[in-house]
Amino acid sequence: MKLQSFSHAQQKVFFLCAITALYVAIAAWLDFLQGPAWWDEAAFWKSSLTFSDSLLPSLADLREYYSLNTPLPFMVFGFLEYLFGQGMVAGRLLNLVLSLGIVATIGWPSKDKGGRALLCLLGLFLCPYFLFLSGRLYTEMIACTWVLLGFVAYVRDRHWVSCLAFVLAIASRQYMLAFPAAIATYEFLAIARQYGQGQPVSPAQHQRWLAPAIASLSFLGWVALFGGLAPADAIADKSPEVQKSTLALTPGGAINFLAFVGAYIVIPEFLLFRPAAPLQALRNNWQKWLLIAAGLLGVCLVFPPLDTPYGNMGKVADLLPFYGLVMAMYYGLALLTCLRFAKPDLLFWILAFNTLIMMKAIPWDRYVLPLAVAFWYLKSIRYPGTDTRPYKISGSKLQPVLPHAGKP
Repeated sequence: MKLQSFSHAQQKVFFLCAITALYVAIAAWLDFLQGPAWWDEAAFWKSSLTFSDSLLPSLADLREYYSLNTPLPFMVFGFLEYLFGQGMVAGRLLNLVLSLGIVATIGWPSKDKGGRALLCLLGLFLCPYFLFLSGRLYTEMIACTWVLLGFVAYVRDRHWVSCLAFVLAIASRQYMLAFPAAIATYEFLAIARQYGQGQPVSPAQHQRWLAPAIASLSFLGWVALFGGLAPADAIADKSPEVQKSTLALTPGGAINFLAFVGAYIVIPEFLLFRPAAPLQALRNNWQKWLLIAAGLLGVCLVFPPLDTPYGNMGKVADLLPFYGLVMAMYYGLALLTCLRFAKPDLLFWILAFNTLIMMKAIPWDRYVLPLAVAFWYLKSIRYPGTDTRPYKISGSKLQPVLPHAGKP
C-alpha cells in the first residue's frame, strides 16, 4: 500500500509516532547522550573548550583552535559549556534537536507534500551518516541546518536571509561554500541569458545571484583570518597533503565523491521515485549518455578514484578482491550520478561545485551528507529538476508552474 493512499491525518500520525520511536531509540543507543567520546568527538570537544571560557571569543581563539573545521560549531558547543557546564551532553542534545528540525522540514506530510515528504525523508535516512551523527558532537548537523535554512529562504525569494544562512553555513564547515556558489552561478547565467535574449531584467532580480555571491565571498574572510584554509597548526599537523598547498588538487577524489552521490542519493531516489518511462528516456538520450559514459571513463583512466580507508564505501572497496572491481564500482556509481544530473539546472551546479571542492578533501563518503539534505528538501517541494512537474512556493502552498531558467 502506498503512503499516498493514507489520509493526511493518518500520515501525520504515522510521522509523529515513527519519528518519536526512532529518536528515542537513537538516544537510548547513545546512552542518552552521555556515552564516552567517539572517534572525532574527542578532538572536536577539545576545540570546543577553546571557546568555553567567555561568551565572546578572542581573535587568538579564532586563529589558534586546533581543528581543520571553521569554528562556529565549536563556538556554539563552547558557549553551551560556559552556560551549563554539562560537557558533551549539551552539544549532543543540540545536534539531536537540529536533526529533528531537519526531519520536520523535509518529512512533515503537509497537505501539499503528503506522502511524498515521507518518501523524501526515507531517502535522507538511507544516507546512514544523518542518523548516525544526529546525537554526536560532530559539526555536520549545525552546518546542514544552515544549508537547509539557506535553501528554504532561497525558494521563498528571501535572498538576503538566505545569504546570512549560507554565511553561517560556511562558518560551520568550509565546504558549504559549494551551495551559495552554485546558486550564484545558476542565477547569474539565467540573468545573462535574459540579457542575451533582449528581455528586461529588473534591479531586484540581481539579488538572486548577488546575495549568494556575497555569501560565497565570506569564505575569503576565513582564509584571511587563518592565513590559509584552516588554522596553521591544524593544517601542519592534521590536514592531508592536498590541503597543505593552495593550488594542489586530487582529481581522482572527484570520482570518489560522484560515486558517493550515486550510492547515497541517485540509487535511493530511483528506488523511491521510479521514473515513469526509463526505456523511453534511454531511447531519447542514448547518444548523450554514451558520450557522458565515454568521457567519464577517460577521466577515470587518467585520474583514477583514490584508495580511501574512510567511510562505508572505503570498507566496501576493501572487500573487493582486486583493483579492477574497485574501479568498476566507483565508475558505475559515478556514471549514475553524471547521468542523473546531466541537465544544467540548479542541481547540476550544486553537484558540480561540491565535486570540485572535494578535490581538496579526504575522499570520505560522510561529506555527501549536506548535499543529501539539500537534495531531499528540494525534492520534497518538487523544485524544478527534482521532478517531472515543477512547482513553486506561493505563500504556504505549492503551485504548479512552467519551467523557468532563473527562479522556481
